[in-house]
Amino acid sequence: MLNLQSTTPDRWLRQVDENLEEILIDHAHCENKAARAALNLLIAYVENASLCRAMSEIVCEELEHFHLVLDLLTERGIRFRRIRQSNYGAQLSALIRPREPERAVDRLLVAGLIEARSCERFDLLRRHLDDPQLVEFYGSLFESEAAHHATYVRCARDFASDSDVEKRLHELALQEARIIEVGDTLPRMHS
Repeated sequence: MLNLQSTTPDRWLRQVDENLEEILIDHAHCENKAARAALNLLIAYVENASLCRAMSEIVCEELEHFHLVLDLLTERGIRFRRIRQSNYGAQLSALIRPREPERAVDRLLVAGLIEARSCERFDLLRRHLDDPQLVEFYGSLFESEAAHHATYVRCARDFASDSDVEKRLHELALQEARIIEVGDTLPRMHS
């Protein structure tokens, strides 16, 4: 369903246990970035009406999630602030081919893989954490991330054949798995 080629290493759950506050702050930043990514896709491919509709819905949902995470931070007395980003997104973006329509396919599939990894991580959090509020919170976001992943993959099919999309998704997912395996020393949602 999620097209991931790996599961999250145990290292990440240790980062969560040791740095939950930073993970929560990073989660807010991730929701903000997800909204911006969808908006950028809407702007870049404005002539594609179905993509514009799908991206505008994702923008609204991601901003709603951003506000939910901000509310969660406020309830916990955690100040939302700038933190250094992990290298995950930049490494995935470096895989995007430069020419259209391949660029559109890759941008959509990279966004879809980020959503898939978020979905997998939210599931891990809801099963791993002992905090009932966070268990419920991450359970509530799980399905939305899976739906976003499916939307991005579906939209990529507007720019290439099903077989080309599936082949490229597999290639990108293998690279994403390598990025996750190496990880990041920063405790982040995608480290």
